[in-house]
Amino acid sequence: MTSLLQRFLPRPVQQVYQSAAGKLRSFASFLKRAGALAAPYFMSERKWYARGMLAAIVALNLAAVYMLVLLNEWNRLFYDALQNRDADVFWYQLQRFMVIAFIFIVIAVYRFYLTQLLEMRWREWMTQSYAKRWLSGNAFYRLELLRFTQLDAATTDNPDQRIQEDLNLFTSYSVSLTMGLLNALVTLFSFVGILWTLSGDFSFYLFGDAVTIPGFMVWMAILYCLVGSVLAHYIGRPLIALNFKQQRVEADYRHQLVRLREYSESVAMDKGEPVERGRLDRRFGAVLSNYIALLLAKKRLTWFTVGFGQLAVVFPFVVAAPRFFSGAIQLGQLMQISSAFGRVQDSLSWFVDSYDALASWRATTDRLTRFDDAMAQVSEPNHDPAQYRLQSPESSALQATGLQLTLPNGQVIGSPITLDIQPGASVCVQGPSGSGKSTLLRAIAGIWPWWQGQLSQPEGFADRAMFLPQRPYFPSGPLREAVAYPQASDGLTDAHLARALTRAGLSHLANDLAAEANWTQKLSGGEQQRLAIARVFLKQPAWLFLYEATSALDEQTEAVVYQTLLDDMAARGGTVISVAHRASVAKLHRDTWHMPTTGQA
Repeated sequence: MTSLLQRFLPRPVQQVYQSAAGKLRSFASFLKRAGALAAPYFMSERKWYARGMLAAIVALNLAAVYMLVLLNEWNRLFYDALQNRDADVFWYQLQRFMVIAFIFIVIAVYRFYLTQLLEMRWREWMTQSYAKRWLSGNAFYRLELLRFTQLDAATTDNPDQRIQEDLNLFTSYSVSLTMGLLNALVTLFSFVGILWTLSGDFSFYLFGDAVTIPGFMVWMAILYCLVGSVLAHYIGRPLIALNFKQQRVEADYRHQLVRLREYSESVAMDKGEPVERGRLDRRFGAVLSNYIALLLAKKRLTWFTVGFGQLAVVFPFVVAAPRFFSGAIQLGQLMQISSAFGRVQDSLSWFVDSYDALASWRATTDRLTRFDDAMAQVSEPNHDPAQYRLQSPESSALQATGLQLTLPNGQVIGSPITLDIQPGASVCVQGPSGSGKSTLLRAIAGIWPWWQGQLSQPEGFADRAMFLPQRPYFPSGPLREAVAYPQASDGLTDAHLARALTRAGLSHLANDLAAEANWTQKLSGGEQQRLAIARVFLKQPAWLFLYEATSALDEQTEAVVYQTLLDDMAARGGTVISVAHRASVAKLHRDTWHMPTTGQA
């Protein structure tokens, strides 16, 4: 087909055709992506509820259109009664209007209620689904690691905003636009026949020959809306990119505010307020700049859409006026023509009226599909080659042979590692900065897939191992939840929790288990590390890994807490592997192991 066009059509026509074909393919691809996002809910375990709600909303939309058809017929009878001064018909039609209006109100209320309910349930399901995928397989961690290397930074920015806001916008726009399009199509098919019958024929002479156009008002409505749709597309086309960018810069600004709140003490200590104010001003400047561009684009579109809508009010009267003044139709028929034309015009103008919402919907859908693709990419089996290299447990030891750590970009870290740590061991791992100590722990924990060689973990290692980082995480809320994390605190008694706190050197907090606070900010660095150690006494792991987990403590307190921890693990036959720079920590362990660096054997 393309080759034929190139042979027989002029180049400008070819270019127009190719441009239109490209846009159609792009739009078809977009609809396919939107369908892929929407379909899972209607195929899920809630499919019958979702489909039932959707069917009810469709039925209410059809009923609303039927009420509009009845009101259109009522227009003719009512205005004819006014023109003929027929009081009996006038009062009867007023009573009939009250009945039709009441039924229409009931339909409108329940259509609104069920539509909002479907949007909320759909959003609930999608939010749970996306949150589950984001938190599964360490996807949230890998997205951040790969954001500026293997993934496009714009693809994975602000996942919190995509889950919280974009899903809400997607479900809302999907339902409202779909039902709006359905309502427009049903209204069009319902009223186009009425308008065709009422508009009559339009005759004129062209080069001496009589030309008659049947259903003239219908063709005028189609022409009017076709021109309007084309103009609306070209005027409002920049809105898609601007809406996409607006969502991103708004999320970036909110993220900067959250980080400032989280690190408020560090910023205050460093007196970094001027720098942070500058960063906030730049982020908000991006928000404001893009919003002004978005506002100007919307203003241009509003100029057109409002003018288009206002002109549509008088357009049918202008076209039908000659027939009315000639006596061919009465006032009731003129009002019925105006009403039918308005309904047909509203239906055909759905694209014009909904362009702003369509632009926002497309931007939201693009952000979600990119986020969806990124999560799928980091969750693919071939993206995590480590799972194929983990050996089946042949012994109860933690062993590594020729374990070469790398960065995501392939850069080698240190030299190959050989390990053989038996149960009950107490080992301190030391080495210069950058030798890969923390990366080794990540690989053992299973969250770092970029390594080569062999790694063998004992049976049940994932359930019996515990890792304590230098900066532990604490959920905001009651202290008992911070102590029990990541377990639920419901199954633990206050006495059990208080004993763990006391053994970790936090007896002064034992009576504050119900107190709520942001514990990351309220507790000192040393208290945070001891609170994390209290979790060890609760969970009682068989394998314990500590990465500078007591670096904020003074040496005397550190020695007391560490010895208590080591004694507890030894009593249960547990294994302790510590990463620490202090020689005082190394002395507490039975063995010290040094990381091999580049050039070492």
